[in-house]
Amino acid sequence: MNGSAGALAQARPADLVDPFGRVVGDLRISVTDRCNFRCQYCMPAEGMTWLPRSEILSFEEIERFAKVCVERFGFESIRLTGGEPLVRAHLPQLVERLAALGVDVALTTNGATLRMHAKPLADAGLSRINISLDSLRRDRFLELTRRDELDRVLDGIDAAIDAGLAPTKINTVMMRGINDDEVIDFARFGRERDIEVRFIEFMPLEAGDVWTSAVVVPADEILAAISEVFPTEPVQRANEPAERYRYLDGGGHVGVIASVTKPFCDNCDRVRLTAEGQFRTCLFALDEFDMREILRSGAAGDELDDRLADAIRGAVGTKWAGHSIGQVNFIRPKRTMSQIGG
Repeated sequence: MNGSAGALAQARPADLVDPFGRVVGDLRISVTDRCNFRCQYCMPAEGMTWLPRSEILSFEEIERFAKVCVERFGFESIRLTGGEPLVRAHLPQLVERLAALGVDVALTTNGATLRMHAKPLADAGLSRINISLDSLRRDRFLELTRRDELDRVLDGIDAAIDAGLAPTKINTVMMRGINDDEVIDFARFGRERDIEVRFIEFMPLEAGDVWTSAVVVPADEILAAISEVFPTEPVQRANEPAERYRYLDGGGHVGVIASVTKPFCDNCDRVRLTAEGQFRTCLFALDEFDMREILRSGAAGDELDDRLADAIRGAVGTKWAGHSIGQVNFIRPKRTMSQIGG
């Protein structure tokens, strides 16, 4: 092999494969632990201790880490999360940096301030957006989030559509006795706006200690309720968490994410970076790997990239087969969803 051919081979990304043969290629990055809501199942009403800003990764540090994932391991998608990512100042600048890496950049938000951010984010290169919304009823929305912001969230959904962020999807966590009577309302809402609603089973990552298996509304139950009113048929599933269904009358799509009753761990290709630079190989992982220490070690250039790549490879080498929700050996992570990044 001549020198140029050898250099080309060396530069080509290598698959990042975990111990169970799954190729990892989807990075979730939390940009902040802060949020402008206080959802009952996620945060206490008062008394949250936020990370000092000095501990939060800078845009330059996030970009460097993402660049290694893309160039060394061929990552194809990055999703920005929080907390609430839109409370992070100048977020379009980060989106532009990440989009320049040639990957699909998405965002998950509560949508409350999306009207002012949607167009700048789209212009910066954001391609997709998921908006979290657990009730369409104003009194219930206020009770759940402790914020009277439903109108702003609904306007934010319209703003995302107006900005051309496609697809725009709604994430709805279904909880028994809390909002499970809104399944059809949400299905109709999505059909009327030509957006996909994704119903998510309630997972044990809340701060309020309200999770029990009895609160989980199974995805099969949700889909059966929808299909009675709006008949559906399954769409072939790709490497994604949602099982998707097509409305038979052409009214769009709906999704269900059965994280609890039908885990999709066998096909999981995701890893996560917390706001302060801790690398996690699973949402429910008990171990974290400190990437901030490497990013701030003083190393630069290829040396820094080599160290990050080695640390990423080593961490993925510990990725487990899957979580054990509902089993006797399940251990709940010490961190909540807002601290990990959704």
